[in-house]
Amino acid sequence: TLDRSSAASDVYKRQVESAAATLVGSKYRNAGQVCVSPTRFLIQESIYDDFVDRFVEKASALKVANGLDDGTQMGPLVNEKRVQAVDELIADAVRDGAELSLGGERIGNKGSFYKPSVLRNVDRTMRIMNEEPFGPVALMTPFAKVDEVIEEANRLPFGLASYAFTRSARTVETPVSYTHLRAHETKANL
Repeated sequence: TLDRSSAASDVYKRQVESAAATLVGSKYRNAGQVCVSPTRFLIQESIYDDFVDRFVEKASALKVANGLDDGTQMGPLVNEKRVQAVDELIADAVRDGAELSLGGERIGNKGSFYKPSVLRNVDRTMRIMNEEPFGPVALMTPFAKVDEVIEEANRLPFGLASYAFTRSARTVETPVSYTHLRAHETKANL
């Protein structure tokens, strides 16, 4: 656990800020339509609110536009069918108790542009946690212990990539650790 007093507080804020910035870039690259795009974000309870707040702040600042326009950070979904699929998955999750913190709707009525979206407090029973949304929606879930992360990450029969952000090499190397993830590729950022 990070001590949030005095100088340690500055380190804590920079770590959360850095992780949020990196993951927003990874999540919304190509509007989340990348096979290794992170979708299910499992966040330690002690930093959950701070991380999600920073993530939402950074995602809300993304410029969504035609990829040929200067400064565009996220383009459209591939087609109208994908817009409808993402809409349906988000609506279903909200109906089942997830909190929509950002987005959740298309932009305008021309093209397949969709707002970067963030759902908080998503649980494993929700359809969106069991189907690949393949779009600009990040699913935020808190965890208490690393073994919960491993169990959740391995619960589904598919997974091309997994990512771990931690400040502890020991956490990555422990017997119940990120080395037990069943994914084609696992990256750890220390």
